[in-house]
Amino acid sequence: MNKMIFGMVAAVVLLAPGLSSGAQAQQSGMTFFITSAGSGKGADLGGLAGADQHCQSLAAAAGAGKRKWRAYLSASAADGKSAVNARDRIGKGPWHNAEGRLIARNVAELHGINNINRMTALTEKGERVNGRAESPNMHDILTGSQPDGRAFPPGKDTTCGNWTKSGEGAAIVGHHDRWGLRDDAPAVSWNSSHPSRGCSQDNLRSSGGAGMLYCFAAN
Repeated sequence: MNKMIFGMVAAVVLLAPGLSSGAQAQQSGMTFFITSAGSGKGADLGGLAGADQHCQSLAAAAGAGKRKWRAYLSASAADGKSAVNARDRIGKGPWHNAEGRLIARNVAELHGINNINRMTALTEKGERVNGRAESPNMHDILTGSQPDGRAFPPGKDTTCGNWTKSGEGAAIVGHHDRWGLRDDAPAVSWNSSHPSRGCSQDNLRSSGGAGMLYCFAAN
């Protein structure tokens, strides 16, 4: 009996490295994820460059760092600089989640009929993100974008100062679980649902977020 138990334990130990490498190989094929954590400073991400680096670092930790990762964020025209559209930053697709499930084949499909929902919009670790029906609700994902993935015209702050503010201001967020207080288009939009209540971590939490981002492999 003891020999049998010992043999079973040994088999599990021998299999463990294989299981780990298999999961790592699956992550290496990942081309889309929601960040498992925000910056910790609300919507102050260090600008677009800081947001991209956040995506890159999390991807690298998950075994997918060989790809060029970009945050799905728009930036408003300011200080003589042109606006930046989220849709123009993320490559051509196709994009798959950590489980290998197709999210969208191209940019047009991503902004039309895509496969983003609570079951498919996974983190880089392959984990689901809490939706509106769970506690704490974390379905608000920072985007600063219109439904077509473009930046908003100059006027109101929709990007928390182009992702440099953690106090006053606002940022447009989307609902990764496609569920809001109503049944209209903004409420079920993955990328353009409503403005945040502010730019701090507490402000983002108060409306159902945690400062998380969508990340896409641009190559």
